[in-house]
Amino acid sequence: MGPLALYIHWPFCVSKCPYCDFNSHVREQVDFAAWQEALLADMAHEASLTMGRRLSSIFFGGGTPSLMPPSLVAALIAAAERHWGFADDIEITLEANPSSVEAANFHDLAGAGVNRVSLGLQSLDDQTLAFLGRAHDVHEGLAALDTAQQAFDRVSFDLIYARPGQSLADWQAELERALSFGTGHLSLYQLTIEPGTRFETLVRTGALVPADDDHAADLFELTRGLMTDAGLPAYEISNHARPGQESRHNLTYWRYEDYIGIGPGAHGRRLDSATERHKKPENFLSGVTRNGHGVKVEQALSPETRAMEALMMGLRLAEGVDLEDLEAKTGLAAAAMVDGGEVAKLAALGFVERRGERLAVLPKGMPLLDALLPKIIADI
Repeated sequence: MGPLALYIHWPFCVSKCPYCDFNSHVREQVDFAAWQEALLADMAHEASLTMGRRLSSIFFGGGTPSLMPPSLVAALIAAAERHWGFADDIEITLEANPSSVEAANFHDLAGAGVNRVSLGLQSLDDQTLAFLGRAHDVHEGLAALDTAQQAFDRVSFDLIYARPGQSLADWQAELERALSFGTGHLSLYQLTIEPGTRFETLVRTGALVPADDDHAADLFELTRGLMTDAGLPAYEISNHARPGQESRHNLTYWRYEDYIGIGPGAHGRRLDSATERHKKPENFLSGVTRNGHGVKVEQALSPETRAMEALMMGLRLAEGVDLEDLEAKTGLAAAAMVDGGEVAKLAALGFVERRGERLAVLPKGMPLLDALLPKIIADI
């Protein structure tokens, strides 16, 4: 069987901050012993269903996982190794905000077994960080990056571009500065206006004018060129890495391999089923007490749903999707999953490429991915 990944969702921010998705998860005091017991029980439940598999990656995400006690992180890693065993080159990533408080924890977290960190820098411009509602400034963020590079074997950070008023020259200078720090991985996201967010309100009231499509496309092309020249080509639409530095955990998602999600609100895909944990911490704890796990929903996925999800995820990758492999996973014929006529049209326009049984979106098509997917994926 393919790789098995473990996602551990830590729901808490210990103080009010703009990183937390819902205020109910802000806690001044957290009973870490109780949470360790609950997360270990939730993990044991999943392990009982996936025995005989080895973990290729672990990812700590959620609220502020870098403020978890290193002893808790170590206990969860040790339990995961007991349950499944580790691949020789297992990747253990922790998501962190670039604050001095969290950076102070980095060396101890490395000692607990974390070997990769993903930092949410988001910008190298103080005015932009204020606009994005971030709590750190550039100086604090770069100090955290320096500490991370001393503590961990592998470091990634993210930046957001296509911001209001951002010129090509502005972004080129910022990206060249980002490259100068020498990390092996960068996540570069275009600013998107999501429904129900503060940005949507600003756009609706005219206080924010987002980048137009042509300018966004120029920024995307500039990003691809600079990153490729620097030796960090795009392996996914928004992710760039030196060869061998790709996020193995995220590749498990994009390649539609099994991943286990534990902790409040965590989603998972395993054994052809989708799982979802209780989102509110109190409900999660009650579920673990009652059932021995925090699962709220477990739903078997039809072959058609799995094929659609695999294509939507896999076509984000530069490598594309192996349709023969997907046939084996779903039992569906490639002709039933992919609209051959549309693929031929898009290939003639230079947007996609089909070589044998591998289908991939070409660089020219990546900026249009959201529009291309409904054409490529057959009505199944």
